[in-house]
Amino acid sequence: MIHPSYSELMQVINKDIDADEAPLVNSRYSIVLATSKRARQIISGAEPFVRAGGKKPLSIAVEEMYDGKVKILPEDFEAEEGDGTEEF
Repeated sequence: MIHPSYSELMQVINKDIDADEAPLVNSRYSIVLATSKRARQIISGAEPFVRAGGKKPLSIAVEEMYDGKVKILPEDFEAEEGDGTEEF
């Protein structure tokens, strides 16, 4: 079994969203895209924000998101800000 589950991870990511706002993540597909993008960054040499301890990059990425170390940004954030911030 995967821990945390997709539903637990979605709840953690969307917990700071106001009731009148659209959730950042509303499907498993969104979670998979975000975690795989972060895992590719780790594979490419980015430092993990949690203890790796021999874990695979995807497990590290999931743990980072669950612990709130990595945030998923709305799709239009980068276009509005234009500051080069990575979007997950």
